[in-house]
Amino acid sequence: MEIKDRILHAAVTLFTRNGIKSVSMDDIASELGISKKTLYKWFDNKDELVSAVISSHLNGVQSECEGISGTAINAVDEMVQIMDWAKRQFSNTNPNAIHDLRKYYPAAWKLFHNHKNKYILAQIQANLRRGVAEGLYRADLDVEVLSRLRLAQIDVLFDQEVFPVAQFDQPRVQLACNEHFLLGMVTLKGHKLVNEYRQVTEEE
Repeated sequence: MEIKDRILHAAVTLFTRNGIKSVSMDDIASELGISKKTLYKWFDNKDELVSAVISSHLNGVQSECEGISGTAINAVDEMVQIMDWAKRQFSNTNPNAIHDLRKYYPAAWKLFHNHKNKYILAQIQANLRRGVAEGLYRADLDVEVLSRLRLAQIDVLFDQEVFPVAQFDQPRVQLACNEHFLLGMVTLKGHKLVNEYRQVTEEE
């Protein structure tokens, strides 16, 4: 692994574990066992490094999401797999990371925001249309409205005024909101399929 990739890997590990603002360039250099001078050969400052980390991370997210979409049996399967993936992603992520990104690193936040409003929005809309075509989501769904509602929901999940970290852990919040969204869209056929994935038995 070349030095630049090693730096990005170490940085994302530290940012995920500790939040972004609390991690210094010294911390990253120490984690790698290199001098800060070597670190600055690749990145002029922490803002540039954070942007590079986010860009690399988003490329990985896109690749993983496309893999799930391409192999999912149906729209519900795709949504359930995405939900499980998100749970794994955020179970080990310091909740301050998103807060730090939004507040202190505007260039990196813009990358994240644009990715969400373009790529993630398109993925959500494709899943909704697929579900309708498969008879698993209601035929009367307003795809344009619901896809944007879903985007707004992503922001709310990380809003510490709505879900204080001391009271709510991310996996719990993710699961409750994701299931609520999915169950609100499905037909009876889709609902039965969701229950199969959730291993839930309901009385008719």
